[in-house]
Amino acid sequence: MNSTLCGSHFLRELIFIVDMHNYAWARNMKRLLQEACKEVSRSTEKRLSDKMFANLQKRYRNILRSAEKELPVSLSKLNGKRGKLAKSEVHNLWERLKIHEAAVLLFAKDPHVSFTNNRAERDLRMSKVKQKISGCFSVSEYAHACCRISSYLQIPWPIEDITLLSLFK
Repeated sequence: MNSTLCGSHFLRELIFIVDMHNYAWARNMKRLLQEACKEVSRSTEKRLSDKMFANLQKRYRNILRSAEKELPVSLSKLNGKRGKLAKSEVHNLWERLKIHEAAVLLFAKDPHVSFTNNRAERDLRMSKVKQKISGCFSVSEYAHACCRISSYLQIPWPIEDITLLSLFK
């Protein structure tokens, strides 16, 4: 199974970097990811063709190369200091985008992978709220019941099918 990273989280970080530091590479990466997301959603297969995906990868890598030139040079460690040198959030994002390229772009290649994980986060939110309020579910059956009820509530039912009794059958 392939893993993916959430595009919305990357977009949020890129927007912050553009607003605070005005890096051209961050603006270009944001635009590229947004365009790719729109192109995938317009596609009937919900994925890019091999040729379009190769072009996406080429543009992605070119942006990362330009970022390497645009980012300030990391300072070397001072004498006597141990441990890793702290990097800026900009450098950390650039590194994550570089290292996890396959996971970032997986949404454009695999129709079963969404650009964001917002749906998954929404699905878990209510059970996490319940867990934080009461500490935990007292019995695992209650946790399963909570999940079942919330799954029914998240399904877009036609209005005529919704009755209170139909939820408990």
